[in-house]
Amino acid sequence: MTQGLKESYERDGYVIVRKAIDQDLVHEAQAHVRWLIEKNPETRPEQFHAELARQDPFWVRLVSDNRLVDVAAQFVGENVALFATHYICKPPRTGQAVLWHQDGSYWPLDPMEVVTLWLAVSDSTPENGCMRVIPATHHMALKDVEARTDVDNVLGSALRPELVDDSRAIDIVLKAGDVSIHHPNLIHGSEANHSPDWRMGLTIRYIPTSTRITKDVGAPFLLRGRAVPGVNTYLPRPRFTPGIHMPFRGSEKWMNS
Repeated sequence: MTQGLKESYERDGYVIVRKAIDQDLVHEAQAHVRWLIEKNPETRPEQFHAELARQDPFWVRLVSDNRLVDVAAQFVGENVALFATHYICKPPRTGQAVLWHQDGSYWPLDPMEVVTLWLAVSDSTPENGCMRVIPATHHMALKDVEARTDVDNVLGSALRPELVDDSRAIDIVLKAGDVSIHHPNLIHGSEANHSPDWRMGLTIRYIPTSTRITKDVGAPFLLRGRAVPGVNTYLPRPRFTPGIHMPFRGSEKWMNS
């Protein structure tokens, strides 16, 4: 990462890295979403949460890709762990909105040292419900959210309207393979998908190994460097089993992990 990107993140609370991964891996991630939909027909594709990642070799392979971890390390240091990960994939015409929120309001982390990489698995546009951010709101303290059932939405909650000046919101338009990076205090959300196209995205929450996960709600994997004794317990890398897991390039290396 260049110094300019880091300065932009510190100023605005977000930054974009183009072509973070190659198109072959993008296509595998798209196949992975389709595989997850087939395997979990009872679950909306906006709701493929971290518990599915715990035993999914391709998912762990994707979030541990060196190119993505290299980016995360610029923000959290060289000892990098995964806290959580979540596909939010909006189907054509019926994909749900994500109402305005700050990620850190939901997370059991101490301290709140974490960075999110939002990986575009498909193109993400205003028409299909791309992420929207309100720049520089990461300087605001974390606020509680309230339940919202008046509108169909992914989280079932949102910030109180008086805390949000959505006239300042900007669209984060990404091509498949790009990532946006955002701060846990940044106010952000997304509109519903009214287009004929999928909007597929994967959130990846990276933490330094010095950050304690205080409740077992994620998918803690040590990805790089050293664990801090007594802070977190990390999961073993899942083994690839033909017929159970989605095949992917290099999957044979995961058979005896």
